[in-house]
Amino acid sequence: YKLSVSPEMDIMEYCMKEWRGNTPAAKRMRKGYEAVAQKFASIRRIRGDNYCAFRATLFQILSQATQLPRWLQSEDFTMLPENLLSKYDWIKQWQLRQKPGKRMGEIRDEIKEYLILLRQKWKNISEIKGPLEKQEACDKLFKNEEEEYSLYEALKFLMLNTAIELYNADKSGKRVPVFSWLLFARDTSSNPCQLMQNHLNHIGHSGGLEQVEMFLLAYALQYTIQVYRLYKHSTDEFITLYPNDPEEDWPVVTLITEDDRHYNIPVRMCQETML
Repeated sequence: YKLSVSPEMDIMEYCMKEWRGNTPAAKRMRKGYEAVAQKFASIRRIRGDNYCAFRATLFQILSQATQLPRWLQSEDFTMLPENLLSKYDWIKQWQLRQKPGKRMGEIRDEIKEYLILLRQKWKNISEIKGPLEKQEACDKLFKNEEEEYSLYEALKFLMLNTAIELYNADKSGKRVPVFSWLLFARDTSSNPCQLMQNHLNHIGHSGGLEQVEMFLLAYALQYTIQVYRLYKHSTDEFITLYPNDPEEDWPVVTLITEDDRHYNIPVRMCQETML
């Protein structure tokens, strides 16, 4: 049995264990970790199974959540699968986790269940006042494999919905963020249907999130995802924001990556930083 989110460990202790050598890469990583350690005391390792970007982001969001976002409260939220499937027949090709070849009605009902679960878990955890109890509730949730993977299906569907909105906005001449052009400029995702077939359906199975999809995830959740990209230390891409022009009222969560493929999370902000 693998832990989804490992217990916390001192950041520099972790770094010294992982990056002992004297290669340029090891030196850069150590410098990167030193910079993160100015702000955060500990690190928690995230299980790496192609869902790690979802796992790291959602864990950070829930462990900091104090209220349910507006978009999660809306009546229409749980009607999304029904509304989208009535307009876009191709969503029938959505690949449910470990259940390929489902019929349209089953897909609709199952995704609705995942969305309801996301809202319920977010609400329950955000209502917990004590930081220790909140942390325990998050740890417990991320030990329940069935629920955990259902939440990732919900996130994927929200990304699809956001992609459709951006694509339609662009086609009708509205202003869209730059990443949206990049998303649909790829040969493999020139429209939302291709994005689903060639990318979203494969997340968690044969691949993780590409960088442009990190932007999409941030937009879908209306959160700014701040990432320390350690291999980019001492360049202006060391701390990257998804999206890079976030809305001012979007909350921020922080992740760490050594290679843009696997993500871990920094925890325990240092006291000076908090003041």
